[in-house]
Amino acid sequence: MFCNQCEQTARGKGCTVRGVCGKTPEVSDMQDLLMHALRGLAHFAGEGRRVGVIDPDTDRFTAKAIFSTLTNVNFDAKRVQELIEQCVGHRERLKEKVASAGGKTRFEDPAAGFTPAASLDELIKQGRSVGQVWNSNLDEDTQSVQQILVFGIRGLAAYADHAAILGQEDASVYTFIYEALSSLVRTDLSLNDWVALALKCGEVNFLALELLDKANTSAYGHPVPTPVPLDHLKGKCILVSGHDLKDLAGLLEQTEGKGITVYTHGEMLPAHGYPKLKAHKHLYGHFGTAWQNQRQEFERFPGAILMTTNCIQEPRDVYRDNIFTTGMVGWPGIQHVKNGEFGPVIEKARAMPGFGADEDKGKVMVGFAHNTVLSIADKVIEGVKTGAIRHFVLVAGCDGAKPGRNYYTELVEKLPGDTVVLTLACGKFRFFDKQLGDIGGIPRLLDVGQCNDAYSAVKIALALASAFNCGVNELPLSLVLSWYEQKAVSILLTLLHLGIKDIRLGPSLPAFVSPNVLDVLVKNFGLKPTKTPDEDIAAILGRK
Repeated sequence: MFCNQCEQTARGKGCTVRGVCGKTPEVSDMQDLLMHALRGLAHFAGEGRRVGVIDPDTDRFTAKAIFSTLTNVNFDAKRVQELIEQCVGHRERLKEKVASAGGKTRFEDPAAGFTPAASLDELIKQGRSVGQVWNSNLDEDTQSVQQILVFGIRGLAAYADHAAILGQEDASVYTFIYEALSSLVRTDLSLNDWVALALKCGEVNFLALELLDKANTSAYGHPVPTPVPLDHLKGKCILVSGHDLKDLAGLLEQTEGKGITVYTHGEMLPAHGYPKLKAHKHLYGHFGTAWQNQRQEFERFPGAILMTTNCIQEPRDVYRDNIFTTGMVGWPGIQHVKNGEFGPVIEKARAMPGFGADEDKGKVMVGFAHNTVLSIADKVIEGVKTGAIRHFVLVAGCDGAKPGRNYYTELVEKLPGDTVVLTLACGKFRFFDKQLGDIGGIPRLLDVGQCNDAYSAVKIALALASAFNCGVNELPLSLVLSWYEQKAVSILLTLLHLGIKDIRLGPSLPAFVSPNVLDVLVKNFGLKPTKTPDEDIAAILGRK
């Protein structure tokens, strides 16, 4: 195996024996084979669009299948086998439709004619033989940009899938995914062409994020400022982690009146701000964080645990019987909930002891998405004009288990009292419960939401730039980002597409970015690695 797609990859270079995340070599090979099959499918889907053949089922399948290859999503080789077989089925059906429409059905890429082996063992061998989906025969820099593109596509596919689940789609998102995948076998593109494709991924990802924002707010209302207890109540309980709000909504409906309290974990914290979700009174509080102590938290949670999408460390035997997954999430031996039927989760919660007593641990505030922040834009603008607000710092991105992420906690703690911190995604759990006070009634710590809510942060920045009649890069705003997995890559590409510069990225730079490509990012976009909190604060506040 070889995998270098996440920030915690072995020795900062790549996992070759077993994934730091827990991914086995067999699963890694199967995921490589799935991407190979998807590249073959992309040729026919792209040709289909040229001759007027579009298959929505194939489009949605493609996004889901790519999503399954993200870090910490699906480590069940048998489920990957099912996806490979489904992929070839979609390809062959599409091939017939394309042929009937007079389109091309012969391609030089071997992936277009790939035939999967009958057994799992033989499939694993096929995966080992096809290797990575990008062209490993090209020079280091071209391979580097191709990897950035592939990992960006994986993040884009995840956001597209989230949006599609709630009925929001745009055919151009799928069109780009097919274009990018099928391009990976081309040898006539220059390095600049590949860079352009990567930036186009950022452009399309912005559309996917916009669709997702519309999907969530149309279904559950715009988030509003909401205090969320960090304690628990006596009684039976279910803990929901991940990102999928529809799963949470379905669980809340099915547990209504059953005497079970539902708690959020990790990236589900912002769910408390959505009016239609918070209307369920048994959605009570938030238990634990996203990464720092996840295993220990799951071990001591006395109820059922529902995992949606990704962000789960390898489950330990001591609590794996209490875990259920949905969507693309899969671990061998973990129970999977299908079609939104949460009966098994509810029955497990009833069988567990639940909390023996109430406990009070204070509260945190959520709900500062774009609709809320822009509703008080006049106060924000006045605060900047009077000097009460000196600077905004967006401290956002992924959390992880590797040492070095205490940088973000220290940074937020050391920022002076005339700065406002915007935050989103699971990286905020390094500091989400810090009491930073307010500036003229505006909280100094504004939780914008999940990583899925990156659109909100961008919209806030663009609106402020418009109000001040300047560009985003001229605002008293600095971005300090943490990355872990591929959705962070797609968001970074979106920011670069929008021309946002001087982004600080940490806790370490991606292993898949070559020195020459990094040099281009530094020169053209001012991308820089994080240093120490003191050094970065001095640079940030001295710049304006």
